[in-house]
Amino acid sequence: MSDPNDPKVTTNKGPPGPGTKTGPAPEPIDPETGQHGSYWVLTEAERAKGFVRPVRTKYLHRTCGGLTRMGSAIAETYARDPTFYGSTFCAVCKTHHPLEEFVWDGTQDIAVPGGPLVVGGEMLGS
Repeated sequence: MSDPNDPKVTTNKGPPGPGTKTGPAPEPIDPETGQHGSYWVLTEAERAKGFVRPVRTKYLHRTCGGLTRMGSAIAETYARDPTFYGSTFCAVCKTHHPLEEFVWDGTQDIAVPGGPLVVGGEMLGS
């Protein structure tokens, strides 16, 4: 049973795996794909409160040049709370990397977790 006061759920809408309730993801990494079996996201009710950043679904890994597309629940979670994630997955490298290594597709914009938004190479806000 899920905690009604916990604003996060899993992407597969199931319970977290054993021993993962407080971990960075609710399921272990699949060695074939490099991705977790599921990811934490904010609940639909929490995401429905609105977004503080644009909802973007594709990002580019600056290290390898690979483009990755994320599901809408993850994209909306990031747009609602940019500090929710500290790393993200590269579909080309098949590993997770710090957010600072990625820019949104078609831009030079990157969100620094817990910090300012970088737009076009310039820091905005604090």
